[in-house]
Amino acid sequence: MAVSNSKDFELDVAEYVEEAFERCGLQLRTGYDLKTAQRSINLMLADWANRGLNQWTVKEKIQTLTKGQTTYDLPEGAIDVLAVASRKVVNGKDTDTIIQSIGRKEYLQIPDKTDESTPSQYFVDKQIAPKIKIWPTSDNNSDKIVYNYLERIDDADHGPNTMQVPFRFYPCLASGLAYYLSMKRAPERTQLLKAVYEEEFKRAAEQDEVRESYQIRPSMRSYRRLT
Repeated sequence: MAVSNSKDFELDVAEYVEEAFERCGLQLRTGYDLKTAQRSINLMLADWANRGLNQWTVKEKIQTLTKGQTTYDLPEGAIDVLAVASRKVVNGKDTDTIIQSIGRKEYLQIPDKTDESTPSQYFVDKQIAPKIKIWPTSDNNSDKIVYNYLERIDDADHGPNTMQVPFRFYPCLASGLAYYLSMKRAPERTQLLKAVYEEEFKRAAEQDEVRESYQIRPSMRSYRRLT
């Protein structure tokens, strides 16, 4: 038989819910079943944010700096900042220099937070609406910072919605939802479903990591020169 030549398999929210209920030995029957499952999906996505980096939600932002300004709003939906570079135009070209991340205590210890120069440090203030604070502040209105930030995954609002996750995370989402639902509807299956979920999350998260290039060099310890 010929292969399908199709690569568009994608579940919507209602299909994830149906799959999760079946793994719990149940059937999706009522509107409340869908509602409680959607709530579980959104709580699980919040847990994913707490667990760390998911590469598909990383976005880049270029922020023009204002002379003397210490604090800038992060984009709506931003969870955390991963890396920041100070950008200056040198000989007509953008030149980026990575700046250092510091914590709340280190930022508070800076005597004069309005010092002006080229920014060398930043602090992410994780309020409900997160902000980024830089030090020193810019000494002009033309320099920029460029940063990568982690964005919140879109909510599961309606049954026909699809989820903002890549193909490799489909099994993890389905098994995670089954585990969350089991705590409410099938506690006798919770332990098994949790183990499946954690294994599939680990596998997907490992594939999501950045893989840097490396070189293999032969060991010369046992090499003896022949004469």
